[in-house]
Amino acid sequence: METGQPFPLQMPSFLQGALASVSRKARKEGQRCGAQYLKDGSFPSARELISIPPGEVVIAHEVVDFQREQLGWRLYMMSSVMSGLYEAADWQNVFQVRDAYEAFCRDTPWGALYFAISPTGPASAERTALRLRAALRFWEPLQSARYLFTSPQRALSLEDLMMAACGWAVEAWCPTGDGSVRERLALAAERMARASRDDSVEAILRQLPRALAQESGLRHREVLADPAFQRQQLAALDGEAFAHVSAAWTAPLIRQLHLWDRQLETHPA
Repeated sequence: METGQPFPLQMPSFLQGALASVSRKARKEGQRCGAQYLKDGSFPSARELISIPPGEVVIAHEVVDFQREQLGWRLYMMSSVMSGLYEAADWQNVFQVRDAYEAFCRDTPWGALYFAISPTGPASAERTALRLRAALRFWEPLQSARYLFTSPQRALSLEDLMMAACGWAVEAWCPTGDGSVRERLALAAERMARASRDDSVEAILRQLPRALAQESGLRHREVLADPAFQRQQLAALDGEAFAHVSAAWTAPLIRQLHLWDRQLETHPA
């Protein structure tokens, strides 16, 4: 390859095909990885990597995968790999196995992207920083593809995909300032990686209005929207509970709002 020529995006063959085929292959891959992990604590590399032509479409979210008999690249089916992995481990030490496999996958472009854009927990500030940085390392090859994520009719660029999936990180951790999507995600990851608890609180407070706006089923909305109440409740969280919301990701914040809402039923503010 000539100097300066970008490496092509490569993905494992188990993610290519019709949905039923990919599901079987991905689960089998997870079982293979799980078997080796149980044996020696390592994971095998994918057996076959295929270079994807520039502009190829990758299906990155199951909600847009309507043509299930059509051949394609189905990145979101990494979830079946995870299921096979847990099955191989007989659902023992699931968290340990999950964490080890994620760390292994973050050294691959497809794994880095999957864990960056997929709603997979836990999502502490520290782990989210690792996920974003992994995807940023593979930016050039990942940029060569197009992605279905929010609409089956509109293929997104990598920049649009990352903003659709991780725009909350930019809003929470670098809400002001110019720069490309890549630069702003890098800044968000840097700030998350070195964030103190107080830093995370400020990021969470910036995102809680968005979480409130997205959730209509809250009974004590006025109390929940009070910044003083929010600060008080965040200060009361223990270390593990706070870690779950420390990245300021919208989904865990919505879950936390529902917990506070239920608590207000029995202990009004």
